[in-house]
Amino acid sequence: MGNAEVLEDRKKFIYEKNEGCGGNGMRCDTDSVSGSVSQRACVYCGARVVLNPITDAFHIVHGPIGCASYTWDIRGSLSSGDELYRNSFSTDLREPDVIFGGEKRLTMAIEEIAEKYHPKLIFVYATCIVGVIGDDVEAVCKAMSEKYNMRVIPVKSPGFSGNKSLGYKMACNAIMELILPHHPLKGKGINILGDFNLAGELWIIRDYLKKIGIPVVTAFTGDSSYDTLIKAPSARLNIVQCAGSSTYLANRMEEEMGIPFIKVSFFGIEDTASSLIRIAEALKDEAARQKAIDFVREEAEKLEDFLNLYRRNLKGKRAAIYVGGGFKAISLIRQFKDLGMETVVVGTQTGKKDDYEIIASLVDKNTVILDDATPSELEKFMKEKKADILVGGVKERPLAYKLGIAFCDHNHERKHPLCGFDGVVNFVKEINSSMNNPVWNYIREEL
Repeated sequence: MGNAEVLEDRKKFIYEKNEGCGGNGMRCDTDSVSGSVSQRACVYCGARVVLNPITDAFHIVHGPIGCASYTWDIRGSLSSGDELYRNSFSTDLREPDVIFGGEKRLTMAIEEIAEKYHPKLIFVYATCIVGVIGDDVEAVCKAMSEKYNMRVIPVKSPGFSGNKSLGYKMACNAIMELILPHHPLKGKGINILGDFNLAGELWIIRDYLKKIGIPVVTAFTGDSSYDTLIKAPSARLNIVQCAGSSTYLANRMEEEMGIPFIKVSFFGIEDTASSLIRIAEALKDEAARQKAIDFVREEAEKLEDFLNLYRRNLKGKRAAIYVGGGFKAISLIRQFKDLGMETVVVGTQTGKKDDYEIIASLVDKNTVILDDATPSELEKFMKEKKADILVGGVKERPLAYKLGIAFCDHNHERKHPLCGFDGVVNFVKEINSSMNNPVWNYIREEL
């Protein structure tokens, strides 16, 4: 593998598959290499995107106004009830606050919201500047909780204290602080962790589960609310969709509440079918298991003619993947393989060693695997491997277009669902229309 254009320290985070599986020698799950222009977001951003979809929660960003604007309404999360989560509040710290402290400004912000909206739940995010000046955010939140008889929960998220993965952990700690005092009776239902109801995807999965006889207590955090979240301890099982953001929460709930968990994925036919059956098996519900087997067989048969139509256009094409978590990347590799496509480059922002071992076992020889890739690395390896399409997030779109490579948006801002059997149709149509658009013939002639 020619690494002439890769920073020396970054070579440890890049692996090209040879014979066998491998992949366990590459570095991952660490802070970004300085100077590498990482695609990763900061701790605060990681915390905010996990908590933001709670539909009746208020979010106060204790820091400069730019932090609030950076993360305002950035998920395509839909709500069946309140839309309060679409608001964003900031203490808008300025230079005098850096000198004299911002606790008074934070107190005023909470009081204003409490008296105007009478909320059940407020999250207060401590950003970089707060971590520097040392405001006692916890003390302010405790005082305001007692004064107004509501939950005001601090989220320790100074951006410089780590990376996006640490932000996920801080959000999970805030969720645990919210639900730990509640002890509802155990029921039959499950919690869905790491689903943010992007483009209504939670509703699709909830409908599948309903068809096989499994009720959903709540989701963390798509289309959830204060009242549904505090019922979460009643669940018999947690299923983890986004492992990067929610495995820590699942572990804490298992240790402290006795709720076991399994990891699932609802992207692609194979993973959706497997997940529904495994959920029923984990609950030891034989009736639900049989319903799941019948349901997935029926849905897969419905899609077969549709897929055969598109396989003719897609067979032999080469895909590059750069997404947030390992489980999504694994599902995408399987989807591409089912379509007759080859994955030649695959990377994630928050993948773990076990994710990369699975990825390495699925891809073909000479596939490049990257952790926390930089734009220059993506450009280098997509060109070397002659990728026809990049599946990624909003930051990667301009890069793909600049190189004359088709693009599919699999990020959290998207407005159309890509999960479940319904999502297979949307995904296949999108990659086909993007990759086989005649515009690329003209653009590539100019490159």
